[in-house]
Amino acid sequence: MPRTTKTGDRPRGARGAGATALDALDLALDRASPVPLYHQLARQLEAAIEHGVLAPGNLLGNEVDLSVRLGLSRPTVRQALQSLVDKGLLVRRRGVGTQVVHSQVRRPLELSSLYDDLEAAGQQPATEVVRNETVPAPPGVAAALRLAPGSEVRLLERLRRAHGRPVALLCTYLPEALLDLGTERLESTGLYRLLRTAGITLHSAHQTIGARAAGPEEAARLDEPEGAALLTMRRTAYDDTGRPVEYGTHLYRASRYTFDFRLLVRP
Repeated sequence: MPRTTKTGDRPRGARGAGATALDALDLALDRASPVPLYHQLARQLEAAIEHGVLAPGNLLGNEVDLSVRLGLSRPTVRQALQSLVDKGLLVRRRGVGTQVVHSQVRRPLELSSLYDDLEAAGQQPATEVVRNETVPAPPGVAAALRLAPGSEVRLLERLRRAHGRPVALLCTYLPEALLDLGTERLESTGLYRLLRTAGITLHSAHQTIGARAAGPEEAARLDEPEGAALLTMRRTAYDDTGRPVEYGTHLYRASRYTFDFRLLVRP
């Protein structure tokens, strides 16, 4: 018996009318590995969801179908699927089977654009501009951008989606004369990409991360129940001359979004 089983090894006739999204995957399960089969399966399915190979709405079939297709026992398949159900990546629907809900956004803790990070991960980013207007700078914003109190700034409020599902509410202030930011351009690409196109090179940022409960309006926009946990981020970004060019206060769905970062021991 081979040590490794692949989805392509399923019996002839398994494809066809009963085909599911699994038919597009090349899952390899090593039966000689010390890693339990359920964990191998869960890990590979999670990777496929994160990279957009399995998209929201894709059907994986029921446990019986999956066990036959993969050559695994029902308890093994059930344990793998349940671990992803617990993470909010899959849902079981009566009469339908197991379905992909969404992938969780894992973002490196560095100076990068959410739009660029989502695009690189195959998450199909989309932006809805809620506000794009000139306003007097609130005191905290003026201080962060090193402007005189009440100076005019560009206020952007954007709803960012991945695979059609809301991920974040982004509130950003920019010096008014920094660059031209039409709504159509903002909805077609990311802000940092527009800055780079205008010759503005981001160099560093000061960022603070926190958490709080969602208010009624935020919950409605982010498709979360009122009071749900939201991650917060406050960022001041600087260009390569040290000039502050962005001040942002952002909200992220904790159910769909995490920050990844590496910690090193100080010598």
